[in-house]
Amino acid sequence: MASAALRVAVRQLSQHSRAGAPVLLRQMFEPKSCTYTYLLGDRESREAILIDPVLETATRDAKLVKELGLRLLYAVNTHCHADHITGSGLLRSLLPGCQSVISRLSGAQADLHLEDGQSIHFGRFVSWMLRCARTLYRSVHEKIFTLPGDCLIYPAHDYHGLTVSTVEEEKTLNPRLTLSCEEFIKVMDNLNLPKPQQIDVAVPANMRCGVQTPPS
Repeated sequence: MASAALRVAVRQLSQHSRAGAPVLLRQMFEPKSCTYTYLLGDRESREAILIDPVLETATRDAKLVKELGLRLLYAVNTHCHADHITGSGLLRSLLPGCQSVISRLSGAQADLHLEDGQSIHFGRFVSWMLRCARTLYRSVHEKIFTLPGDCLIYPAHDYHGLTVSTVEEEKTLNPRLTLSCEEFIKVMDNLNLPKPQQIDVAVPANMRCGVQTPPS
Protein backbone atom coordinates (compact mmCIF):
# COMPACT_ATOMS: atom_id res chain seq x y z
CA MET A 1 0.00 0.00 0.00
CA ALA A 2 2.84 2.41 0.84
CA SER A 3 4.64 1.79 -2.47
CA ALA A 4 1.38 2.41 -4.32
CA ALA A 5 1.00 5.74 -2.55
CA LEU A 6 4.52 6.71 -3.56
CA ARG A 7 3.87 5.89 -7.20
CA VAL A 8 0.66 7.91 -7.22
CA ALA A 9 2.34 10.99 -5.76
CA VAL A 10 5.12 10.97 -8.36
CA ARG A 11 2.77 10.28 -11.30
CA GLN A 12 0.43 13.08 -10.29
CA LEU A 13 3.27 15.57 -10.08
CA SER A 14 4.65 14.57 -13.48
CA GLN A 15 1.50 16.01 -15.04
CA HIS A 16 2.57 19.45 -13.82
CA SER A 17 6.24 19.13 -14.81
CA ARG A 18 6.70 19.53 -18.57
CA ALA A 19 9.43 17.36 -20.08
CA GLY A 20 11.11 20.44 -21.58
CA ALA A 21 10.88 22.66 -18.48
CA PRO A 22 14.29 23.96 -17.32
CA VAL A 23 13.64 22.78 -13.74
CA LEU A 24 13.06 19.09 -13.16
CA LEU A 25 10.64 18.67 -10.25
CA ARG A 26 9.64 15.46 -8.49
CA GLN A 27 7.43 15.05 -5.41
CA MET A 28 7.85 11.94 -3.24
CA PHE A 29 5.78 10.83 -0.25
CA GLU A 30 6.66 9.08 3.02
CA PRO A 31 3.41 7.68 4.48
CA LYS A 32 4.31 7.21 8.17
CA SER A 33 4.98 10.90 8.81
CA CYS A 34 2.94 12.10 5.80
CA THR A 35 6.01 14.02 4.64
CA TYR A 36 6.65 15.18 1.09
CA THR A 37 10.22 15.25 -0.19
CA TYR A 38 11.02 17.38 -3.23
CA LEU A 39 13.73 16.79 -5.80
CA LEU A 40 14.67 19.87 -7.84
CA GLY A 41 17.17 19.62 -10.68
CA ASP A 42 18.64 21.86 -13.36
CA ARG A 43 18.23 19.97 -16.64
CA GLU A 44 21.21 21.78 -18.17
CA SER A 45 23.86 21.41 -15.46
CA ARG A 46 22.29 18.24 -13.94
CA GLU A 47 22.82 19.72 -10.46
CA ALA A 48 20.06 18.99 -7.97
CA ILE A 49 18.85 19.35 -4.39
CA LEU A 50 16.50 17.34 -2.17
CA ILE A 51 14.24 19.19 0.25
CA ASP A 52 13.24 17.44 3.49
CA PRO A 53 14.41 13.86 2.84
CA VAL A 54 13.20 11.12 5.21
CA LEU A 55 15.45 8.33 6.50
CA GLU A 56 13.09 5.50 5.50
CA THR A 57 12.93 6.70 1.88
CA ALA A 58 16.49 7.98 1.40
CA THR A 59 17.51 4.88 -0.60
CA ARG A 60 14.54 5.41 -2.92
CA ASP A 61 15.48 9.06 -3.38
CA ALA A 62 19.14 8.26 -4.12
CA LYS A 63 18.04 5.71 -6.71
CA LEU A 64 15.87 8.28 -8.45
CA VAL A 65 18.69 10.84 -8.48
CA LYS A 66 20.96 8.31 -10.19
CA GLU A 67 18.29 7.16 -12.65
CA LEU A 68 17.66 10.75 -13.73
CA GLY A 69 21.36 11.38 -14.23
CA LEU A 70 21.54 14.13 -11.61
CA ARG A 71 24.30 15.18 -9.21
CA LEU A 72 22.87 15.89 -5.76
CA LEU A 73 24.54 18.92 -4.21
CA TYR A 74 22.45 19.38 -1.09
CA ALA A 75 20.02 17.51 1.17
CA VAL A 76 18.12 20.44 2.68
CA ASN A 77 16.20 20.33 5.95
CA THR A 78 13.72 23.18 6.25
CA HIS A 79 13.88 22.84 10.04
CA CYS A 80 14.79 20.35 12.77
CA HIS A 81 11.88 17.95 12.27
CA ALA A 82 10.02 16.37 15.18
CA ASP A 83 7.94 13.88 13.19
CA HIS A 84 10.62 11.99 11.25
CA ILE A 85 14.37 11.40 11.12
CA THR A 86 16.05 13.21 8.26
CA GLY A 87 17.51 11.17 5.41
CA SER A 88 20.36 13.62 4.83
CA GLY A 89 22.90 11.50 6.73
CA LEU A 90 22.23 8.38 4.69
CA LEU A 91 22.15 10.40 1.45
CA ARG A 92 25.64 11.73 2.20
CA SER A 93 26.83 8.11 2.21
CA LEU A 94 24.81 6.97 -0.79
CA LEU A 95 25.67 10.02 -2.93
CA PRO A 96 29.22 11.22 -2.15
CA GLY A 97 29.55 14.97 -2.54
CA CYS A 98 26.07 15.66 -1.17
CA GLN A 99 26.04 18.08 1.78
CA SER A 100 23.44 18.37 4.54
CA VAL A 101 21.92 21.85 4.99
CA ILE A 102 19.86 23.51 7.73
CA SER A 103 19.31 26.93 9.27
CA ARG A 104 21.98 28.01 11.74
CA LEU A 105 19.14 29.17 14.01
CA SER A 106 18.04 25.53 14.42
CA GLY A 107 21.10 24.76 16.52
CA ALA A 108 21.53 21.48 14.62
CA GLN A 109 24.71 20.17 13.05
CA ALA A 110 25.10 20.21 9.27
CA ASP A 111 27.71 20.49 6.56
CA LEU A 112 26.28 23.89 5.62
CA HIS A 113 24.42 26.37 7.83
CA LEU A 114 22.31 29.14 6.30
CA GLU A 115 21.70 32.53 7.81
CA ASP A 116 18.43 34.46 7.66
CA GLY A 117 17.74 35.54 4.07
CA GLN A 118 20.52 33.40 2.59
CA SER A 119 19.98 31.22 -0.50
CA ILE A 120 21.63 28.23 -2.15
CA HIS A 121 22.01 27.53 -5.86
CA PHE A 122 21.78 24.48 -8.08
CA GLY A 123 22.73 25.20 -11.66
CA ARG A 124 20.91 28.37 -12.75
CA PHE A 125 18.38 28.35 -9.93
CA VAL A 126 17.94 29.55 -6.36
CA SER A 127 16.06 27.12 -4.19
CA TRP A 128 16.04 28.35 -0.61
CA MET A 129 15.20 31.61 1.07
CA LEU A 130 15.51 31.37 4.84
CA ARG A 131 13.39 33.31 7.32
CA CYS A 132 13.90 33.32 11.06
CA ALA A 133 11.06 32.12 13.29
CA ARG A 134 10.13 35.66 14.42
CA THR A 135 9.17 36.73 10.87
CA LEU A 136 8.07 33.41 9.34
CA TYR A 137 4.31 33.64 9.88
CA ARG A 138 4.09 37.27 8.78
CA SER A 139 6.25 36.51 5.73
CA VAL A 140 4.04 33.55 4.71
CA HIS A 141 0.82 35.55 5.06
CA GLU A 142 2.17 38.56 3.15
CA LYS A 143 3.83 36.50 0.43
CA ILE A 144 0.75 34.42 -0.41
CA PHE A 145 -1.15 37.58 -1.38
CA THR A 146 1.55 38.79 -3.78
CA LEU A 147 1.67 35.61 -5.89
CA PRO A 148 -0.47 34.96 -9.00
CA GLY A 149 -3.64 33.03 -8.21
CA ASP A 150 -2.72 30.14 -10.53
CA CYS A 151 0.71 29.69 -8.91
CA LEU A 152 1.07 26.08 -7.70
CA ILE A 153 1.72 25.35 -4.02
CA TYR A 154 3.22 22.04 -2.93
CA PRO A 155 2.82 21.02 0.74
CA ALA A 156 5.52 19.86 3.13
CA HIS A 157 3.01 17.54 4.83
CA ASP A 158 -0.45 16.34 3.92
CA TYR A 159 -2.91 14.22 5.89
CA HIS A 160 -5.80 14.23 3.40
CA GLY A 161 -4.26 12.82 0.22
CA LEU A 162 -3.81 16.18 -1.52
CA THR A 163 -0.56 16.70 -3.45
CA VAL A 164 -0.86 20.23 -4.84
CA SER A 165 -2.92 23.40 -4.45
CA THR A 166 -2.93 26.92 -5.90
CA VAL A 167 -2.56 30.36 -4.36
CA GLU A 168 -6.17 31.19 -5.25
CA GLU A 169 -7.49 28.01 -3.61
CA GLU A 170 -5.55 28.70 -0.42
CA LYS A 171 -6.64 32.34 -0.23
CA THR A 172 -10.27 31.30 -0.77
CA LEU A 173 -10.57 27.96 1.04
CA ASN A 174 -7.88 27.93 3.75
CA PRO A 175 -9.63 29.21 6.90
CA ARG A 176 -6.39 30.54 8.34
CA LEU A 177 -5.49 32.56 5.24
CA THR A 178 -8.85 34.32 5.19
CA LEU A 179 -7.83 35.96 8.46
CA SER A 180 -5.93 39.22 8.78
CA CYS A 181 -2.17 38.95 9.14
CA GLU A 182 -2.29 39.64 12.89
CA GLU A 183 -5.10 37.11 13.42
CA PHE A 184 -3.17 34.54 11.37
CA ILE A 185 -0.05 35.01 13.51
CA LYS A 186 -2.11 34.66 16.71
CA VAL A 187 -3.70 31.40 15.50
CA MET A 188 -0.37 29.94 14.41
CA ASP A 189 1.23 30.82 17.74
CA ASN A 190 -1.55 29.01 19.64
CA LEU A 191 -2.21 25.82 17.67
CA ASN A 192 -1.50 23.53 20.64
CA LEU A 193 -0.89 20.57 18.34
CA PRO A 194 -0.47 17.06 19.80
CA LYS A 195 3.05 15.80 20.43
CA PRO A 196 4.50 14.16 17.28
CA GLN A 197 4.77 10.37 17.70
CA GLN A 198 8.46 10.17 16.74
CA ILE A 199 9.62 13.33 18.53
CA ASP A 200 11.73 11.59 21.19
CA VAL A 201 13.74 9.76 18.55
CA ALA A 202 13.59 12.27 15.72
CA VAL A 203 14.74 15.46 17.45
CA PRO A 204 18.00 14.07 18.94
CA ALA A 205 18.88 12.48 15.58
CA ASN A 206 17.97 15.60 13.64
CA MET A 207 20.03 17.82 15.89
CA ARG A 208 22.90 16.08 14.12
CA CYS A 209 21.09 16.94 10.86
CA GLY A 210 22.31 13.80 9.18
CA VAL A 211 25.92 14.13 10.32
CA GLN A 212 25.60 10.74 11.95
CA THR A 213 29.15 9.65 12.63
CA PRO A 214 29.26 6.38 14.65
CA PRO A 215 31.07 6.63 18.01
CA SER A 216 34.71 5.49 17.90
